[in-house]
Amino acid sequence: MRLKRPALLLLATFLISIPAAAQPQGDPQAFALLQRAYAALSGGQAISDVTLTGTARRVAGSDDETGTATLKALATGAGRLDHTFPSGQRGEVRNTSANPPSGSWSGPDRISHPIPYHNLITDPTWFFPVFLIGRVLSTSNYVEAYVGRETRDSVAVDHVTLSQKFATSSQAGALLQHLSQIEIYLASGTSLPVALTFNVHPDNDAGLDIPIEIRFSDYHTVGGAQVPFRVQKFLNNGLVLNLQFQTVALNTGLTASAFSTQ
Repeated sequence: MRLKRPALLLLATFLISIPAAAQPQGDPQAFALLQRAYAALSGGQAISDVTLTGTARRVAGSDDETGTATLKALATGAGRLDHTFPSGQRGEVRNTSANPPSGSWSGPDRISHPIPYHNLITDPTWFFPVFLIGRVLSTSNYVEAYVGRETRDSVAVDHVTLSQKFATSSQAGALLQHLSQIEIYLASGTSLPVALTFNVHPDNDAGLDIPIEIRFSDYHTVGGAQVPFRVQKFLNNGLVLNLQFQTVALNTGLTASAFSTQ
């Protein structure tokens, strides 16, 4: 979906819009599916933060290299990725719980580059899906809808679509809602997430959708929670990041200072 320029001008006007506060709205069936998924992922415990470490394979054009990865996340909506590859260090941090939301990335030159607002609206904790589902269930900022039963990567899944609500004019709100949209696919037997899909956009063009797919597998029990130890990221249907975790630490007391973009 390519959005017209007048809509993009409205986006610029509402760059710091905050999702509207209201009671959760949406499809009761979708909400119930997400409740089951949260129960399966969390094991009935409260999880406030996570630190995951392991190996990472990065694929970008002719570059194909393997290194190490440390990923951190807060349940409130902050995520940090730190990678060390033969080509150098790479990092990314996003904090959507900040006001306004903030994010940045850096490459081997260690120069920090800001992430534009239109690329901060989707989930910063995409590698640890219990946090996304928990926020959907505990806040009134999301609308959820059940799409139906499907097969994805040979697995029967229930497809739920999520988007945020914004207290703006109808046209700007529709644009922001589109930018926030996430599709989640839950295994019909276990309720565990199999995949997430959403769009990212060029820094200078919020109207150009570039599809992202996150695949989850190799679930293990950690402190009663179910954690995907393998997370793959695809850009335009091509693998760009393959994460295989060796250690997972829950509730270690991470604070917002670990997710500063300064």
